[in-house]
Amino acid sequence: MSPLTAAKATFALNAGECVRRLFFVIFAPDSQQESSPLSGRKSTQATVRICGASSVDRQTLARWMGSAAWLVRGLYDLQLKTMHGFERLFCDETPMPVLDPGRGRTRICQFWAHATDDRAWKGPAPPAVAYVFAGGRGKKEIVAQLAGFEGVLQVDGYAAYASLAGDAMMSGQIQLAYCLVHARRNFVRVHKTTNSPFAAEVIERIAAVYAIEERIRGLDAGERRATRQAETKPLMEALRARLIAVKDGISRRSTLIKAIDYMLERWQGLTTFLDDGRLEPDTNTVERSIRPIAIGKKNSLFSGDEGGGETWAILASLLNTAKLNGLDPEAYLVDVLDRMVSGATKTNQLHELLAWNWKAAREAEKRAVA
Repeated sequence: MSPLTAAKATFALNAGECVRRLFFVIFAPDSQQESSPLSGRKSTQATVRICGASSVDRQTLARWMGSAAWLVRGLYDLQLKTMHGFERLFCDETPMPVLDPGRGRTRICQFWAHATDDRAWKGPAPPAVAYVFAGGRGKKEIVAQLAGFEGVLQVDGYAAYASLAGDAMMSGQIQLAYCLVHARRNFVRVHKTTNSPFAAEVIERIAAVYAIEERIRGLDAGERRATRQAETKPLMEALRARLIAVKDGISRRSTLIKAIDYMLERWQGLTTFLDDGRLEPDTNTVERSIRPIAIGKKNSLFSGDEGGGETWAILASLLNTAKLNGLDPEAYLVDVLDRMVSGATKTNQLHELLAWNWKAAREAEKRAVA
């Protein structure tokens, strides 16, 4: 039996409401949806009760999860490719412990999150997130993932991202924009531990920048850029001048100098948003999208294997993207699986099942009967 036939058979034989809710039993420990893999649950129960009725053993649940991920893998790949077709992308990563059989321990793999969202300026990119499971956190992993992307990559200050700028394969392909919130956090930590007046000053200056951002959210890109040039740019230039002036009189051992150096060394990337109204000043978009994965790590000890990590990445990508688009993730996933199993949606029609297109089609249907 082919993998496709086996996957379809799994859901054809278990199409009842309880099985349809299976994924939310798996992904919703402690009422946290889309957050936790089956393996490594802190609970030691060998079975999971579905819909308050029958119990199903973990191996069966894991097999169903794998079948579901296999069925929607093409949709997941299309979602990631579609997101990389836009000119702006957010990226972040978080560690993922994976069981290492035979060694009596786990090894650390990574969940990378790629995100798009142009709603702040009414642009074309939909709210979406795609998680990519990888064995490491190095430059080669992110280079491989971004092979088809050209545009602005908005990230934190992690060195693997910075190395992209000098990579021959990525030359001229990617422009880095950094995160103002990450720079601010360094000064918040300094202020909490030392009560530094200058750290408080920097925090206040950045707050003024965000007050402007709040005011221009929802305006088109041209209006956002014009306001930033007229109001935000002078604030950022004044902040840079203060950072340089204060830096000269501070001990190289102080935590404050590290916060200042971090900001000045990344100044160009931190101020890229001033010249492009399509950009955000920070990476909050992707940080919000990676939060469910972080919650999952608190509910689980590890992923069972690399296959389990990849399964988790695929299903969590579709479910969280559905939520970002204001959809009921359960209704969306049930419909997608039904269409894949029945053959109602062909391979060349997968774009219809992307969450934002699925939503648009349902809204069009409602308007037609209104």
